Amino acid sequence: MSANPNPDDGLTGLVPEPSISHTERGWFYVMASMLGIMLATVILTGFTQMLHPVSSVETVDAKTLHLKGEFVENNLGVTRNSDGSVTVRMVAQQYMFAPQCVKVPIATPVHFRLTSADVTHGFFVGETNTNAMVVPGFVTDVSATFHRPAALKMPCDEYCGFGHHGMAARVEVVPQNVFIGLPSDDRGICGAQ
Repeated sequence: MSANPNPDDGLTGLVPEPSISHTERGWFYVMASMLGIMLATVILTGFTQMLHPVSSVETVDAKTLHLKGEFVENNLGVTRNSDGSVTVRMVAQQYMFAPQCVKVPIATPVHFRLTSADVTHGFFVGETNTNAMVVPGFVTDVSATFHRPAALKMPCDEYCGFGHHGMAARVEVVPQNVFIGLPSDDRGICGAQ
């Protein structure tokens, strides 16, 4: 076996130049198309999520939170619903949550409804997988059920400014009978922190 003894017969083993050019051009168009589709997907997803944040579908006027609507001061805190579940309404603002502490019952669905008065904040309930962004102008609705008594920290986990490190609230999970016996005003008051 030797190399082609007659190099002039066109059987050199090389692909002709026009064929290479055609193949490379084809692959270029395939790759350019894929890149274009991926770029369009990223841009469209970004705009969609900017206009409609994933966990926030209700809107609220962040400038008038304290004046009217669901998040006025006397409506914040814990409310027991007719179906037995509990709703907790909170407002996040630099550098605090209002109210600072809430009591909720064990083994009961708890719906946290939050909004922000100023910048984007994070909402995280320690030792659970309850985590959400709290965006100004939107209502964030997150649900959780707690299965044991505990005092859990709820820090802001989204950088919101110089005082971010100190921004936290607390949820105290209490037995059902204790929760039912609490006057509604005491459901937002916790012991020493």
